[in-house]
Amino acid sequence: MQEGTSVKPISGATPLAALEAVAIDTETTGLDAARARIVQFGGVAIALGKPDPAHLYEALVDPGEPIPPVSTAIHGISDHAVQGAPSFAAALADFQKFRAGRLLVGHSIGFDLAIIEHEARRAGVAWQKPRSLCVRLLGAIANPGLPDQSLETLAAWLGVTSGGRHTALGDALAAAAIFAGLTPHLAARGINTLAEAERACLQLTNQLEAAHRAGWTEPVTRPGISGTAALDPYAYSHRVHDLMSHPVATLAGSAPASQAIALMVERRISSIFVSADGAPGGPVADYGIVTERDILRLVAAHGTGALDKPLDSFASRPLASVAGGAFVYRAIGRMDRLKLRHLAVRDERECLAGVISARDLLRLRAGAALRLDDAIGAASSAEAMAQAWSTLPAVARSLVAENLDPRLVAGVVSEELRIMTRRAAELAQAAMSNAGLGPAPCPFALMVLGSGGRGESLLAPDQDNAIVYSEGEPDSAQDRWFAQLGSHVADTLNAAGIPYCTGGVMARNSAWRGSLAAWNERIDGWVGSARGDDLLNVDIFFDQRPVYGELRLGAELFDHAYAAAGRNPAFAKLMGEKLFSGQSPFTLLGGVRTTKGRIDLKLHGLFPIVTAARSLAIRHGIRRRSTGDRLEGLIERGLGNAEEIAGLIAAHRVFVALLLDQQSVDLEIGIAVSNQVATGSLSQASLAALKSALKAVQTVPDMVRALTFG
Repeated sequence: MQEGTSVKPISGATPLAALEAVAIDTETTGLDAARARIVQFGGVAIALGKPDPAHLYEALVDPGEPIPPVSTAIHGISDHAVQGAPSFAAALADFQKFRAGRLLVGHSIGFDLAIIEHEARRAGVAWQKPRSLCVRLLGAIANPGLPDQSLETLAAWLGVTSGGRHTALGDALAAAAIFAGLTPHLAARGINTLAEAERACLQLTNQLEAAHRAGWTEPVTRPGISGTAALDPYAYSHRVHDLMSHPVATLAGSAPASQAIALMVERRISSIFVSADGAPGGPVADYGIVTERDILRLVAAHGTGALDKPLDSFASRPLASVAGGAFVYRAIGRMDRLKLRHLAVRDERECLAGVISARDLLRLRAGAALRLDDAIGAASSAEAMAQAWSTLPAVARSLVAENLDPRLVAGVVSEELRIMTRRAAELAQAAMSNAGLGPAPCPFALMVLGSGGRGESLLAPDQDNAIVYSEGEPDSAQDRWFAQLGSHVADTLNAAGIPYCTGGVMARNSAWRGSLAAWNERIDGWVGSARGDDLLNVDIFFDQRPVYGELRLGAELFDHAYAAAGRNPAFAKLMGEKLFSGQSPFTLLGGVRTTKGRIDLKLHGLFPIVTAARSLAIRHGIRRRSTGDRLEGLIERGLGNAEEIAGLIAAHRVFVALLLDQQSVDLEIGIAVSNQVATGSLSQASLAALKSALKAVQTVPDMVRALTFG
């Protein structure tokens, strides 16, 4: 037996391919769930959706009564074999340590759960049915044409080797392998997450009723919403640059340790950054770091002679860093993961901007729990990325419950999306290097477009990304390399739970990658276009934010786009014309118009406000990304009716809050996530706020007309 470790709370939004679970099987004295006794437990860990044979559990159990010969003939466990074995109570406690709170998976697991429940009642020990999945039911969903869903039939269909049959460990191993084999077949049927699998299983009423008549426990858990956990709003509402120390102290790598000590004492600091020339503000990759602890260890090891050693000889490299625009929780998670006390802070051009220390964050560590950590940045596979991404719905609900501005919550989601994209690019480059394709042929930047770039992502984003590289013609060797990079990124993100863009806005497609010169020419063509049809998907480009590579290339492109568009008012007019059609969100009697009890708040709420803010920002040269910042920019310049614009900012906040809450609920209970909000579940106050926000949106077309040429 190998003991397991505790894992994160189970979420209905967790993809099956990223699930942490334990496959279980029991051998018993008989088949009557109410009377049979357990004689053996078997378990195998499932890590990131795959069996982990390094973490197994197998234990005999003394049933406290003779084992019928007919049962021994099946599983080979005799009275003699269980002599001296632990009692059920002791064995269950041991198994629970191995399970460590993970979900249970098994074949016909309702039988095993019923047996355990009856045994626990007899022994007077606490037992609460854990969240569980049955591979027998999942097999029926994945392939309804199978003659039956026995372990042997499922194993044969999936090509799973089923050894050790009728031993608890052997059957648990088979169930784990079958679960992993079923995952892609379930995904092909649109069942990707734990909650979606649970909902699908609960539709198999005939099988569930038969199991109930046999006295089995319901084999799957009905998905629901757990209570929200307390979080620290400060860590999710403040950015790293709010806390960092700057300017930083820098020295040349050739400087002696004694000079670093003198500078630390003079400035009362605990770290110094080291580069070849010792100049501040350079690319963060050029620096190492020396801390007071590094110097103390050096002196302890080498005596006073260590003070003459050059800083380059013991500076820590590569330098760990965090973006200045990142939320504080990101810095906390990275320090915890890397076991560091100092993090460099980089600006939007990847240059050294400051430093944040454990001392700066100390007061936050004593606060409420931080549910997001640095798991995405450390993920070694798409499945590990998916597991980290699936924690977002619960975090979003908790933050909304803490009355945090929902736009900040969307900013947290956006930051995670950008980190996902950045990590996908890192993994893609590593895969291409391993395949012998070499490093990037020239500097480049990977950009996130649309809501992710604006910082307004909700909980069901798809991919919107593009690549700009410094030089190279279409279909050149450079372009073909970046096409492969884009494909790797897209495939990794899709496997991690960020689906392909249905509109094709991905760097793997030639329209969304190119050299800086090609992009500038492309942008000039968009701006000079006289037809709205030519502008399909172009608007989201003006929200772009570089996330990986030479970020300056993306920044230069952003500036060029705004400058070019600002010179052509007709371009902004074409973008704004999307607002001048569409059905009213209200009925004739003033109620909210719904379809099947839901209203599309992207169509009737977010789209008009976001589009208006973008087109007017382009028209008036307000080089900001977020919708709120763009609208506030209009107020600052005295453009339009300030009260009316403030009403749109408030309406935007309402729409984001309602969508985040609805999407987090839908993800947890296995309903396909959309931009539709169920009005029937809203409180009177929320419904009144929704109506007021929808009314505010009705002023948008007139405002855009007035300000586009005003």
